[in-house]
Amino acid sequence: MDSHRSAALAVADLSDIGTRARLRIAYRLLPFVFLMYVVNYIDRVNVSFANLRMSADLGFSDRVYGLGVGMFYLTYVLFEIPGAVIAERWSARKWIARIMISWGIVTALTGLVHTAGQFYVARFLLGAAESSFFPAMIVYLTHWFRLPDRGRAIACLYAAVPAGSLIGSPLAGWLLGVHWRSLAGWRWLFILEGIPAIVMGIITIFYLTDWPAQARWLPESERNWLVNELQAELEAKKKKRNYTMMEVFGERRILVLVLAYLLAMTGYLGNVYWIPTFVKRVSGFSNQTVTSLLMIPALMGVLGMLINGWHSDKTNERHWHTGVPLLAAGSMFFLSTFWRHDVTLTIAFLLLGSGFLFAYFPTFWAIPTTMLSEAAAAASFGLINSIGQLGGFTGNYAIGFLNDRTHSLTTSFAFIALVYVVAGSLILSLRIRDPIGVLQRSS
Repeated sequence: MDSHRSAALAVADLSDIGTRARLRIAYRLLPFVFLMYVVNYIDRVNVSFANLRMSADLGFSDRVYGLGVGMFYLTYVLFEIPGAVIAERWSARKWIARIMISWGIVTALTGLVHTAGQFYVARFLLGAAESSFFPAMIVYLTHWFRLPDRGRAIACLYAAVPAGSLIGSPLAGWLLGVHWRSLAGWRWLFILEGIPAIVMGIITIFYLTDWPAQARWLPESERNWLVNELQAELEAKKKKRNYTMMEVFGERRILVLVLAYLLAMTGYLGNVYWIPTFVKRVSGFSNQTVTSLLMIPALMGVLGMLINGWHSDKTNERHWHTGVPLLAAGSMFFLSTFWRHDVTLTIAFLLLGSGFLFAYFPTFWAIPTTMLSEAAAAASFGLINSIGQLGGFTGNYAIGFLNDRTHSLTTSFAFIALVYVVAGSLILSLRIRDPIGVLQRSS
């Protein structure tokens, strides 16, 4: 009897230690990585708001703008896989800091461009500077959060995307209206929004900790608990199959994820950089009204990501939580083509489609972590993200081309809808079992 009571007390004690550790880690790390990604997203999409004035001032056509936006992704994809592996094997903290400082400098310099060639070069350099930021962030979270908590952790990270819109949209609307020191507002948009990335990069070096074993801010009992939990997960995945990095590139399920993500990002990154232009051309509203309306999908995105990530962890289901938001977003863009002559309905469908999409991101990135570990998982993040980010080139150039060729936005809306629906269908076709099902999950 005493031995049973002692065992029960030991289990209860470990449970209490685990609860305290999870809360302490979440409170320390998630707000900071959230803030880093907010800064990243604002810098990533500020060109879409700048374009409300930039193309007119510099004489750029839709095709020139679309190509310039896409140039970012040509260099961005080059260092995704090696960057993710560097984050895993060297130091995610130092690698992320390097990325933030360099992209902040290039963003600020983008405010000085005058020609299409200079715009292309600035975007080309920005892609190289920012490359592998996102997979490095995912790698970092896998060092600190167990599989049962990973969907919510990634949801907190991804919630920075719509939150960045909530902050960046009104800020852009204000900056576009200023004219300081003979510089147009869109130039100040780039210059001022590059500074926070440099500051955050410097803080990152001193604030983040690479591995739980190095965390002096965690009590020893909690530190040991987390190290043991993560090691148990690693061993469970290796028992199922221990993938090498090269095997990742030939794994059918990973290749399906790559294709689905490429299609989804083709639509998403095309929409992100064109949605202010879409809304303005459909409605004729002022820049300030357009940027205010774009807060609606941002609010939807924050709620959708957090709720979908939480429910996915609670039910231990990833595929439907990933595929349904894609199909819902696609249906909204399809509907916008049928009611294209009704301004109110068209704008409503565009805003709803943009908002529904966000919910798929955190659960998508939880899928590869259920079957891969360590360097193989890092390589898969880099592979999926690098190929997917090519959608930033294809999507933006395709939309610019379609706009110039058809002199209508309807074909672009149909194009975005199609890639979302195909991506969602591919995700739903996958079946990946969770190898850590024996672990106790907590809500």
